[in-house]
Amino acid sequence: MSLVIPGPQAVVSFAERVRNAVLEVLDAVPRLSRLLDAVDLLLADVGALLERIEATRVAADGVVARVDETRRNADVLLGGTGPTLDRLQALLDTFQPSLEKLQPVLERLADTTDPSEVDAMVKLVDQLPVLVDELDKQVIPMLESLGTVAPDLHDLLGVSKELNEMLAKLPGMKRVKRRVDVEQATRGIR
Repeated sequence: MSLVIPGPQAVVSFAERVRNAVLEVLDAVPRLSRLLDAVDLLLADVGALLERIEATRVAADGVVARVDETRRNADVLLGGTGPTLDRLQALLDTFQPSLEKLQPVLERLADTTDPSEVDAMVKLVDQLPVLVDELDKQVIPMLESLGTVAPDLHDLLGVSKELNEMLAKLPGMKRVKRRVDVEQATRGIR
């Protein structure tokens, strides 16, 4: 069985293909970094939005507590007027579901007198389904796929190191390696 040793042209061609593949991988690293930065910013925005929503919910709970306190005070004041109290209780029972639904809007109205801010809150509530849909369709799948990128890059770097070690053992490859190193140094790669 004879051992076929590739000629210099085949070795140089193979080295060029390896170099091109390594350069493509290195070119992808900044794009991946920008993508991760964009994801970090998006997650920060989503976190801030969730904090604002939670703050609104807490404030709305305060409004409900004040309404309950007002009702208890009315009960005390109207203690002897049974029919009026019954009518008031019926009204509260009737409006309670609506008031609970409007609780976030009422909280916002209590905190501000600027109509433009109330309009902005209504617009935000209107856009929440779209935002959640976009998070489900685009952001979450993208975040899930990021977990597979790092192991692939790690494997690719390992294969590249093995190829470099194999190429370094071939006769005449020290000159080729020096030329590639010079080219990479001039391009700012390292």
